[in-house]
Amino acid sequence: MKRFTLFSILFLIAFTLSAKNVFIQKATIQRTVGDLQKNSKLAASLLTKGVNQAAAFWTEADGSQEDFIAFCNENCCKNSAEKEVLFHRLCDNFESILGHNNRVTVELSLPIHVSGYTALPVDERFAAYNSIAHLNSDMFDNKIAFVVILNFPHFTLKEKTENAEKWSSLEWGYARLGDLFTNRVPAEKLQAITAATAAADNYISNYNIYMGRVKTNDGQQFWNKDLKLITHWGLRDELKAAYADHETGKAKQEVIYSIMKTIIDQTIPIDVINKNKYIWYPTANKLYKEGGTIGIYGEPEGEVRYQYLLNNFKAEKAADAYYTDNSTFIDRTFNDDLEISQSDIEKLFTAYMKTPEVEKVAKLISKKLGRKLRPYDIWYNGFKNRSSVDERTLDRLTQQRYPNKEAFVNDLPNILQTLGFTKEKADFICRHVTVDASVGAGHAWESLMKSDNARLRTRIGEKGMDYKGFNIGIHEFGHNVEQTFSLHNVPNYFLVGVPNTAFTEALAFTFQQHDLQLLGFNSEDTVSRYYDLLDNFWSCYEIMGVSLLDIRTWQWMYAHPDANAEQLRDAVIELSKSIWNEFYAPVFKVKDQTILAIYSHMIDYPLYLSAYPIGYLISFQLQNYLEGKNLGTEVERIFSQGKLIPQYWMQKAVGSKLTVTPFVRAAGVAADKVSAYEKEQAAAAKKSKK
Repeated sequence: MKRFTLFSILFLIAFTLSAKNVFIQKATIQRTVGDLQKNSKLAASLLTKGVNQAAAFWTEADGSQEDFIAFCNENCCKNSAEKEVLFHRLCDNFESILGHNNRVTVELSLPIHVSGYTALPVDERFAAYNSIAHLNSDMFDNKIAFVVILNFPHFTLKEKTENAEKWSSLEWGYARLGDLFTNRVPAEKLQAITAATAAADNYISNYNIYMGRVKTNDGQQFWNKDLKLITHWGLRDELKAAYADHETGKAKQEVIYSIMKTIIDQTIPIDVINKNKYIWYPTANKLYKEGGTIGIYGEPEGEVRYQYLLNNFKAEKAADAYYTDNSTFIDRTFNDDLEISQSDIEKLFTAYMKTPEVEKVAKLISKKLGRKLRPYDIWYNGFKNRSSVDERTLDRLTQQRYPNKEAFVNDLPNILQTLGFTKEKADFICRHVTVDASVGAGHAWESLMKSDNARLRTRIGEKGMDYKGFNIGIHEFGHNVEQTFSLHNVPNYFLVGVPNTAFTEALAFTFQQHDLQLLGFNSEDTVSRYYDLLDNFWSCYEIMGVSLLDIRTWQWMYAHPDANAEQLRDAVIELSKSIWNEFYAPVFKVKDQTILAIYSHMIDYPLYLSAYPIGYLISFQLQNYLEGKNLGTEVERIFSQGKLIPQYWMQKAVGSKLTVTPFVRAAGVAADKVSAYEKEQAAAAKKSKK
């Protein structure tokens, strides 16, 4: 998961024009525009746009009508050369401001995110500290924001779309600079958002289940005493790994599924969260002391999980009053951050999940499992080549290869060269990436200045890096590669990054799918590619439903702003059942399942989940394009484009815009090919026995 980007930070600083203040009179605006047109060679339309947008923010505290006129005359660029010089100076200065403040946030968060620190109560307070919380107000107070707005006005998504192919890289940089100061949300509101998300992140990062204390109802214990799994990532990945265990795999999955359901409905006992005091029978939800025979129902967590979600909502909603257009966090997330409307995203997702290809793939899974599908089979892992390799074998391999962080760091250049990067380029990337052992499941945190490094976080235990840690590490390393190219190679600082988080997820997925190849297992035959495609298709089907739940939960909260955590919990459960019944029950043949609500992202990464399925769609088109080409060369070219709008970025990257159709059609073909292949294999095996 990519955690932080330049524009996720700017996302807190600015979204959309606020026109609540009407201090500057129309006559003043007209006079100012007239004066500027006499003295400037820049286009009249740009001058008018800049003056109008600056006037929308100017208050009596900023100066009089005459002060506004004088300011505009003194600070408006007179020609294109003067404008370009100003732009590059702003690039340098904002790289310094944002880059160093990002570094401060990284370092203050180390005890929360990186292993090896003794936890202190003050850590969460420092992690919640936002060193640029006052940047927006400071920039308006010292009028730098007005200089930016006047000379680099904001363009709407519609205007960007219309001008996408006409603008040069420099003009795109101007447009992205125009996205910087587009509201005057008070610093205390921004700080409240940071505090809420940091608290939720700390809650999730320390939500572990001691699996060595977990038993089935008939007393079976499958896991060693040292294993603890974070929700939801660790639990889900352990469930997925169990597909390779043909003896006890299904029993393990049923236990993990029971654990998940108690987390969702909050009946999970407090005494099993990050504690190993009791032996827990999650299916019956009873606790036993070591050697004891009398079970108890422990005190349930209650609504704690949903209170953190509600706190995020309240913090974001408190900022809504400072926006006119896109005045809800939902609209701001999709229209400004993702730059794809929420309605368009829902159309993509629902069209995908209702295709007949989904049921075709589901029948293939059921046949491979030799049983009817269970709800947790949304995480079916049997299409991946790794499913035939026992996870314990993979753990031994990765722990032997990477006994500590240093061994993993030293191997990163080799990993890149295996993927097709030159030694020179691999060394360049690795010089700009710092690896840490993570407290949580893992994440990538980018640098916002060229003199700093991106961060790669993944779990590295006392026995070394297990397979899960390696798999996550390769995913996060994909983010780091994007982060390096999209900082160092883009034409200017305000084009740093990618269109939205889904695009960096696409490269992370591409890297992650090579994990077994990097361990010496994966082959490049055609059948393997069909299996990989089906795995991605099924994963996309799963995460689209989770994303819809995320969206509809936020819609519910906006419709019920005074709801408490208990009501929110009940609503999330009902919404998860509703989405399940619409898109999954027809395939799984079982209704009213809540499993979609287990995702931790819903709690600590508000409305982030839609980036994943979009990432899968992009990843398919990207990998289709990369087939037969040098991955290193093409990845550098593609991710050096910078932050263009999504559809234009895709057009330039792979020659076509984003759509679900080619992915769905390819999945249908892959299902037929895999079915035929497995039928041939079964026939050959039967013949050999004779």
